[in-house]
Amino acid sequence: MISIELLNRRLQFSWSALVLYLILTALLCSLGFWQLGRAEQKKQLLKQQQIALIATSINLNQTNIIDVETVRYQSATITGRYDAAHQFLLDNQIVEGKNGFFVMTPFLVDGQNRAVLVNRGWVALGKDRNQLPNIDLLSPQTQVSGRINQFPTVGIKLKGAEIPTNTWPSVVQLIDSQVLSEKLGYEIASFQLELEPESQEGYKREWKINTAIPPEKHLGYAVQWFGLALTLTALFFWISLKKTQ
Repeated sequence: MISIELLNRRLQFSWSALVLYLILTALLCSLGFWQLGRAEQKKQLLKQQQIALIATSINLNQTNIIDVETVRYQSATITGRYDAAHQFLLDNQIVEGKNGFFVMTPFLVDGQNRAVLVNRGWVALGKDRNQLPNIDLLSPQTQVSGRINQFPTVGIKLKGAEIPTNTWPSVVQLIDSQVLSEKLGYEIASFQLELEPESQEGYKREWKINTAIPPEKHLGYAVQWFGLALTLTALFFWISLKKTQ
């Protein structure tokens, strides 16, 4: 038992209580500082994304992108043609509370045996899942513009989700560029080009900057963790304080 005189009061607590208090306080404070670090990371990410939005457009005919993160959200153009006969419907895409597909169409680069998947937008799922939407291209496109982004992700990856169906258009749950490259017989880039809203041959397009948790929310979490540490400290001292006789 530890006893410390403090004015007309005495702090009295056991070693085990002190160790438990220190461990819990250190844990709560570390969580608070971690959330502060995450908030700063999100601020830098948003800053980088805003810079990308106003950066010079990339010519994908002349540029082979290796690291998508360095050019994410940057505008780009590509010259070639759509492979209209081999399109993909990315399933389970929720827009405004409705289920549907992203229409992913390979765009073959002029003079090269590679393509970029162009996300032409979102179409709703019909009443009958076996009846796929009509996504035929009405006119040939020799150049498209949009913004570079990662492929949509899923929270839990189920086994075989990256395997597309054998029909055309082919339905797939998760985009894996290597799997699609093997299916098509030519290279598919490891990123998507989100078709600009003004372009023809597209569907519902409201591209946003994706950040699951904004910096402000991380700061709020940090305040909560530090608040819990302060509350624990106050509770520890309140329980430990004893009046001297």
